[in-house]
Amino acid sequence: MEGIEEGVAEKESSGCIDLCLGDAAVDLTGDIHQLPCCIKYNGPCSVSHYFKPNHTGIEVDGLKVEETFFRGRKLQGTTIHLPEGYSGFVLGKRSSDTAKPTGISEGNMIGWETNAKFQEITFWNYDNLPSQDDAYVRSFHWLAVSRALHKPATAEDLRAASLP
Repeated sequence: MEGIEEGVAEKESSGCIDLCLGDAAVDLTGDIHQLPCCIKYNGPCSVSHYFKPNHTGIEVDGLKVEETFFRGRKLQGTTIHLPEGYSGFVLGKRSSDTAKPTGISEGNMIGWETNAKFQEITFWNYDNLPSQDDAYVRSFHWLAVSRALHKPATAEDLRAASLP
């Protein structure tokens, strides 16, 4: 049993993420898309030549609907702004010649660096119009719940919540 646990421990690794935006980091706001499919390709492609979203003039639940086609399938989506105080990041593995952060042991360290930043994301559906009921939109509600749960309680909050 100990041999198995040691083997698992060797495969586990920790990581360090450097969120400092360097000169190479770009702002991709308006260019981030969540597609309802998996694309098994990782390389250069002239996406803007083929993927051309258009505004439809339709608004559902306060969301402006866009439309495009991907591999012959009609997609309908909307752009969501990230909540105040939040940002999205595109990460890449740190090149081996980049200096490691100080004070962190090497071990099985995987280093990540920020390649780009964004403030909004467009999500797409292929079978229905986007709405406030989409799981993707609803997932952002958890940020407000988390903020409320982790907000320090003041003495006044405790007095107001106590039973008479």
